[in-house]
Amino acid sequence: MKRQSPDARPAKGERIAKRLARAGLCSRRDAERWIAAGRVAVDGNTLTTPAVVVTDSSAITVDGKPLPEAPATRLWRYHKPKGLVTSHKDPQGRTTVFASLAGRLPRVVSIGRLDLNSEGLLLLTNDGGVARRLELPATGWSRRYRVRVNGAVDEVRLASLENGVTVSGVAYGPIRARLDRKQGANAWLTLSLAEGKNREVRRVMEHLGLKVTRLIRVAYGPFQLGHLERGAFEEVTGKVLREQLGSLRKSR
Repeated sequence: MKRQSPDARPAKGERIAKRLARAGLCSRRDAERWIAAGRVAVDGNTLTTPAVVVTDSSAITVDGKPLPEAPATRLWRYHKPKGLVTSHKDPQGRTTVFASLAGRLPRVVSIGRLDLNSEGLLLLTNDGGVARRLELPATGWSRRYRVRVNGAVDEVRLASLENGVTVSGVAYGPIRARLDRKQGANAWLTLSLAEGKNREVRRVMEHLGLKVTRLIRVAYGPFQLGHLERGAFEEVTGKVLREQLGSLRKSR
Protein backbone atom coordinates (compact mmCIF):
# COMPACT_ATOMS: atom_id res chain seq x y z
CA MET A 1 0.00 0.00 0.00
CA LYS A 2 1.00 3.61 -0.51
CA ARG A 3 1.86 5.80 2.43
CA GLN A 4 -0.31 8.91 2.75
CA SER A 5 1.37 12.23 3.41
CA PRO A 6 0.00 14.67 6.01
CA ASP A 7 -1.25 16.99 3.25
CA ALA A 8 -3.27 14.34 1.44
CA ARG A 9 -6.59 15.12 3.11
CA PRO A 10 -10.11 15.84 1.87
CA ALA A 11 -11.33 19.42 2.08
CA LYS A 12 -14.18 18.66 4.50
CA GLY A 13 -15.05 16.02 7.06
CA GLU A 14 -13.56 14.98 10.38
CA ARG A 15 -10.26 13.76 11.75
CA ILE A 16 -9.61 10.06 11.22
CA ALA A 17 -9.09 9.43 14.95
CA LYS A 18 -12.50 10.91 15.69
CA ARG A 19 -14.11 8.73 13.01
CA LEU A 20 -12.54 5.58 14.50
CA ALA A 21 -13.74 6.57 17.97
CA ARG A 22 -17.26 7.23 16.68
CA ALA A 23 -17.31 3.78 15.14
CA GLY A 24 -16.80 2.39 18.65
CA LEU A 25 -13.49 0.69 17.92
CA CYS A 26 -11.23 2.62 20.27
CA SER A 27 -10.52 5.96 21.90
CA ARG A 28 -8.93 8.79 19.92
CA ARG A 29 -5.66 8.17 21.72
CA ASP A 30 -5.72 4.48 20.81
CA ALA A 31 -6.60 5.43 17.22
CA GLU A 32 -3.47 7.55 17.04
CA ARG A 33 -1.40 4.59 18.24
CA TRP A 34 -3.04 2.33 15.65
CA ILE A 35 -2.17 4.84 12.94
CA ALA A 36 1.44 5.04 14.11
CA ALA A 37 1.58 1.24 13.91
CA GLY A 38 0.39 1.31 10.28
CA ARG A 39 -2.93 -0.43 11.00
CA VAL A 40 -5.21 2.19 9.43
CA ALA A 41 -5.66 2.97 5.74
CA VAL A 42 -7.84 5.45 3.86
CA ASP A 43 -8.68 4.86 0.19
CA GLY A 44 -5.91 2.26 0.02
CA ASN A 45 -3.25 4.51 1.56
CA THR A 46 -1.72 3.44 4.87
CA LEU A 47 -1.69 6.40 7.23
CA THR A 48 1.40 7.62 9.01
CA THR A 49 -0.22 10.55 10.83
CA PRO A 50 -3.57 11.21 12.53
CA ALA A 51 -3.62 14.67 10.91
CA VAL A 52 -5.88 13.37 8.16
CA VAL A 53 -9.48 14.37 7.51
CA VAL A 54 -11.97 11.87 6.10
CA THR A 55 -15.46 12.21 4.66
CA ASP A 56 -18.42 9.88 4.30
CA SER A 57 -17.06 8.80 0.93
CA SER A 58 -13.66 7.75 2.35
CA ALA A 59 -12.93 4.00 2.32
CA ILE A 60 -11.43 3.34 5.76
CA THR A 61 -9.93 0.04 6.86
CA VAL A 62 -8.35 -1.16 10.10
CA ASP A 63 -6.11 -4.21 9.83
CA GLY A 64 -7.47 -4.61 6.32
CA LYS A 65 -11.10 -4.75 7.43
CA PRO A 66 -13.66 -2.06 6.48
CA LEU A 67 -14.65 0.33 9.24
CA PRO A 68 -18.10 -0.57 10.59
CA GLU A 69 -20.90 1.96 10.52
CA ALA A 70 -21.01 4.19 13.59
CA PRO A 71 -23.73 2.91 15.94
CA ALA A 72 -26.49 5.19 17.19
CA THR A 73 -25.40 7.40 20.08
CA ARG A 74 -26.32 5.94 23.46
CA LEU A 75 -25.90 7.27 27.00
CA TRP A 76 -25.97 5.59 30.43
CA ARG A 77 -26.17 6.87 33.99
CA TYR A 78 -23.80 4.89 36.19
CA HIS A 79 -23.35 4.98 39.96
CA LYS A 80 -19.59 4.72 40.32
CA PRO A 81 -18.51 3.15 43.62
CA LYS A 82 -15.50 4.38 45.54
CA GLY A 83 -12.32 2.43 44.72
CA LEU A 84 -12.61 2.23 40.92
CA VAL A 85 -10.36 4.11 38.52
CA THR A 86 -12.09 6.00 35.69
CA SER A 87 -9.74 4.74 33.02
CA HIS A 88 -9.58 1.94 30.47
CA LYS A 89 -6.14 0.91 31.73
CA ASP A 90 -4.36 1.51 35.01
CA PRO A 91 -0.56 1.16 35.24
CA GLN A 92 -0.88 0.34 38.94
CA GLY A 93 -3.20 -2.57 38.22
CA ARG A 94 -6.17 -1.15 40.09
CA THR A 95 -9.68 -2.15 39.04
CA THR A 96 -11.16 0.24 36.50
CA VAL A 97 -14.74 1.32 35.89
CA PHE A 98 -14.63 -0.24 32.45
CA ALA A 99 -13.26 -3.58 33.62
CA SER A 100 -16.06 -3.77 36.18
CA LEU A 101 -18.61 -3.21 33.40
CA ALA A 102 -17.02 -5.56 30.86
CA GLY A 103 -19.58 -7.79 29.20
CA ARG A 104 -22.50 -5.72 30.48
CA LEU A 105 -22.14 -2.70 28.19
CA PRO A 106 -20.72 -2.14 24.70
CA ARG A 107 -17.46 -0.23 24.46
CA VAL A 108 -18.06 3.09 26.21
CA VAL A 109 -16.14 6.17 27.33
CA SER A 110 -16.85 8.38 30.31
CA ILE A 111 -18.03 11.96 30.18
CA GLY A 112 -15.61 13.53 32.60
CA ARG A 113 -14.09 11.52 35.40
CA LEU A 114 -14.40 10.73 39.06
CA ASP A 115 -11.19 9.98 40.93
CA LEU A 116 -10.47 6.76 42.80
CA ASN A 117 -11.99 7.90 46.08
CA SER A 118 -14.98 9.73 44.59
CA GLU A 119 -18.36 8.17 43.92
CA GLY A 120 -21.69 8.96 42.38
CA LEU A 121 -22.97 9.84 38.94
CA LEU A 122 -20.74 9.05 35.97
CA LEU A 123 -22.18 9.39 32.47
CA LEU A 124 -21.05 6.80 29.92
CA THR A 125 -21.52 6.92 26.16
CA ASN A 126 -20.53 4.93 23.09
CA ASP A 127 -19.86 8.19 21.20
CA GLY A 128 -16.51 9.82 21.88
CA GLY A 129 -17.53 13.01 20.06
CA VAL A 130 -20.57 13.45 22.28
CA ALA A 131 -18.42 12.80 25.36
CA ARG A 132 -16.09 15.64 24.46
CA ARG A 133 -18.98 18.02 23.76
CA LEU A 134 -20.65 17.31 27.07
CA GLU A 135 -17.40 17.76 29.00
CA LEU A 136 -16.92 21.34 27.79
CA PRO A 137 -17.84 24.18 30.18
CA ALA A 138 -19.38 25.87 27.12
CA THR A 139 -22.35 23.51 27.40
CA GLY A 140 -23.34 25.40 30.55
CA TRP A 141 -23.96 22.12 32.37
CA SER A 142 -23.02 22.21 36.03
CA ARG A 143 -21.69 19.33 38.07
CA ARG A 144 -23.28 19.10 41.52
CA TYR A 145 -21.64 17.34 44.46
CA ARG A 146 -22.47 16.42 48.02
CA VAL A 147 -19.27 16.77 50.01
CA ARG A 148 -18.43 15.73 53.55
CA VAL A 149 -15.55 17.70 55.00
CA ASN A 150 -13.62 17.70 58.23
CA GLY A 151 -12.73 21.07 59.71
CA ALA A 152 -14.22 24.45 60.61
CA VAL A 153 -16.38 25.76 57.77
CA ASP A 154 -16.18 29.52 57.20
CA GLU A 155 -19.40 30.36 55.38
CA VAL A 156 -18.07 33.74 54.22
CA ARG A 157 -15.10 32.11 52.50
CA LEU A 158 -17.41 29.42 51.16
CA ALA A 159 -19.65 32.06 49.57
CA SER A 160 -16.62 33.84 48.09
CA LEU A 161 -15.96 30.81 45.85
CA GLU A 162 -18.71 32.09 43.56
CA ASN A 163 -16.15 34.67 42.37
CA GLY A 164 -13.67 31.96 41.43
CA VAL A 165 -10.45 31.13 43.22
CA THR A 166 -6.80 30.50 42.36
CA VAL A 167 -5.04 27.64 44.15
CA SER A 168 -1.32 26.95 43.63
CA GLY A 169 -1.38 28.92 40.38
CA VAL A 170 -4.47 27.14 39.00
CA ALA A 171 -7.49 29.36 38.37
CA TYR A 172 -10.85 27.75 39.11
CA GLY A 173 -14.11 29.22 37.87
CA PRO A 174 -17.15 30.12 39.97
CA ILE A 175 -18.26 27.51 42.50
CA ARG A 176 -21.63 27.78 44.22
CA ALA A 177 -21.25 26.29 47.67
CA ARG A 178 -23.54 26.05 50.66
CA LEU A 179 -23.33 24.52 54.10
CA ASP A 180 -26.09 21.93 54.59
CA ARG A 181 -25.42 20.72 58.11
CA LYS A 182 -22.72 20.22 60.73
CA GLN A 183 -21.99 16.97 62.53
CA GLY A 184 -19.40 17.60 65.23
CA ALA A 185 -16.06 18.21 63.51
CA ASN A 186 -17.60 17.27 60.15
CA ALA A 187 -19.96 19.08 57.82
CA TRP A 188 -21.92 18.33 54.66
CA LEU A 189 -21.74 20.80 51.78
CA THR A 190 -23.38 21.05 48.37
CA LEU A 191 -21.16 22.37 45.57
CA SER A 192 -22.01 23.22 41.97
CA LEU A 193 -19.37 24.02 39.38
CA ALA A 194 -19.05 24.14 35.61
CA GLU A 195 -15.44 23.28 34.85
CA GLY A 196 -14.68 20.09 36.73
CA LYS A 197 -10.90 20.36 36.55
CA ASN A 198 -8.80 17.51 37.89
CA ARG A 199 -9.40 17.10 41.66
CA GLU A 200 -10.97 20.58 41.71
CA VAL A 201 -13.27 20.06 44.68
CA ARG A 202 -10.60 18.46 46.86
CA ARG A 203 -8.02 21.14 46.09
CA VAL A 204 -10.37 24.04 46.65
CA MET A 205 -11.61 22.57 49.93
CA GLU A 206 -8.01 22.04 51.07
CA HIS A 207 -7.37 25.69 50.20
CA LEU A 208 -10.15 26.54 52.69
CA GLY A 209 -8.55 24.35 55.36
CA LEU A 210 -11.06 21.54 54.92
CA LYS A 211 -10.33 17.87 54.31
CA VAL A 212 -12.73 16.03 52.02
CA THR A 213 -13.72 12.71 53.57
CA ARG A 214 -16.48 11.83 51.11
CA LEU A 215 -17.29 13.15 47.65
CA ILE A 216 -20.45 12.17 45.78
CA ARG A 217 -21.47 13.57 42.41
CA VAL A 218 -25.25 13.76 42.41
CA ALA A 219 -25.88 15.52 39.08
CA TYR A 220 -24.21 16.25 35.76
CA GLY A 221 -26.21 18.84 33.82
CA PRO A 222 -29.82 17.63 33.57
CA PHE A 223 -28.94 14.06 34.58
CA GLN A 224 -29.39 13.03 38.22
CA LEU A 225 -27.95 10.20 40.30
CA GLY A 226 -31.35 9.77 41.94
CA HIS A 227 -31.89 6.37 43.56
CA LEU A 228 -29.55 4.47 41.27
CA GLU A 229 -27.90 1.74 43.34
CA ARG A 230 -24.12 1.75 43.80
CA GLY A 231 -22.51 -0.07 40.87
CA ALA A 232 -25.74 -0.02 38.83
CA PHE A 233 -26.31 1.64 35.46
CA GLU A 234 -29.37 2.71 33.52
CA GLU A 235 -29.64 3.78 29.89
CA VAL A 236 -31.04 7.21 29.11
CA THR A 237 -33.89 6.87 26.65
CA GLY A 238 -33.26 7.92 23.07
CA LYS A 239 -35.98 10.56 23.31
CA VAL A 240 -34.41 12.25 26.35
CA LEU A 241 -30.94 12.05 24.81
CA ARG A 242 -32.12 13.62 21.55
CA GLU A 243 -33.87 16.40 23.47
CA GLN A 244 -30.76 17.23 25.49
CA LEU A 245 -28.38 17.14 22.53
CA GLY A 246 -30.88 19.19 20.54
CA SER A 247 -31.05 21.82 23.29
CA LEU A 248 -27.26 22.14 23.18
CA ARG A 249 -27.31 22.78 19.43
CA LYS A 250 -30.01 25.44 19.82
CA SER A 251 -28.08 27.22 22.56
CA ARG A 252 -25.07 27.78 20.34
